[in-house]
Amino acid sequence: MNRFLALALAALLPLSAPALDLGKGWQIAVTDFEGEALLDTDRVTVPKPASPRVPDSHVAARRGSDGALTLQFSNSWIAQLRWQGGKPLDLRPYLANGTVEFDLRVIDLAHGGMKFKLGCGTDCERKIPFLFAGRELIGKGPQHISFALKCFWREGDDFSAVPLPFTLEGTGSGEIAVNHLRLNRQGKATTACPDYRSQSVTPERLQESWAMDWWLPRHEAKLAEVRAHREAGRRVDLVFLGDSITQGWENEGKQVWAEHFAKYNAVALGFGGDRTENLLWRLQHGELDGMAPKAVIMLIGTNNTGDRLEDPALTIAGIKRNLDEVRRRQPQAKVLLLALFPRGEKPDDVTRRHNDKVNALLPALADGRQVVFLDIGRALMNPDGTLSKDILPDWLHLSPQGYDIWARSLDATLTPWL
Repeated sequence: MNRFLALALAALLPLSAPALDLGKGWQIAVTDFEGEALLDTDRVTVPKPASPRVPDSHVAARRGSDGALTLQFSNSWIAQLRWQGGKPLDLRPYLANGTVEFDLRVIDLAHGGMKFKLGCGTDCERKIPFLFAGRELIGKGPQHISFALKCFWREGDDFSAVPLPFTLEGTGSGEIAVNHLRLNRQGKATTACPDYRSQSVTPERLQESWAMDWWLPRHEAKLAEVRAHREAGRRVDLVFLGDSITQGWENEGKQVWAEHFAKYNAVALGFGGDRTENLLWRLQHGELDGMAPKAVIMLIGTNNTGDRLEDPALTIAGIKRNLDEVRRRQPQAKVLLLALFPRGEKPDDVTRRHNDKVNALLPALADGRQVVFLDIGRALMNPDGTLSKDILPDWLHLSPQGYDIWARSLDATLTPWL
């Protein structure tokens, strides 16, 4: 080959670079929901505030003689080992073929969950859930984990100055150790990760530690509820599909439900924490079977926002996939497709603005006949767009008064259908 051509080609190829060892030059912060400590000794426990919101939680970490970092947590909403305090990294050269690799030892995770996070710039982070896979590794000793850096990338992310190159996050109770953490510019990924482009349309059980004890049993209980109606000769005319806001009909909305919907033998298929892919799993596993409702009300997607600030177009794809599933399984039913409810106290809240973007795309999924779109958001807000704690006490979930507003907002559409 011509020497000058060889030099020109070499200039176009990626330069080789040593792996970035994240064991050097970085602080290790140990955090829980309410506190933080630096692991600058062999062992540290996160201190509790004077009036803790989670008084029985405990988060600690230790550094082993081999350099392994162990995170211990119990009854914790969020426990983290977070790499911070170093010079922000330019990871753009790593995105094409790079990997993040480490040795993972899952000591205990029977009542906990775990995720891996990587910063994607200022006020930006991406995560990979690892609850199901992590529980399979309990007691199996150190396992080498290698994720493609692209697992943590979304179109539009800026990886030019990443201040938080890695976080190990636990929830619930567990004990996890990591060692030999590094970023490779040229690596081989050996561990699968969700494809963010199809995550919202890929059926999956809810992968959260706080849901593991009740999510599948609730699914089975809902199948039994529908079966009991059928065996008693009661026709189910109305079905609600959704997440915790729909599940709330059984709690804060119980009295309103009895007044407005019990006469239709209505069924509330709402599961706290569900995103579009989790509702899709439930529909594909029988929750709409064995009945022939006249109307189905669907409200899903706000957790796609709250959990991962998902591109609105991807959330819409997940909602459409569920809508298609409903239409296929219950072709006789009219579907009332609801806009996502407002969340966040003020109109400029980032999750509120994200939901607004989803809502702007939702009407295109309705034909006005078999599928009707309805936005009741204004009825849940103050005139200036702020939210009231009387209606949405935590700026997301409804109070009894909120459920009454919801029910009355449905009357004009539902009454002719039912």
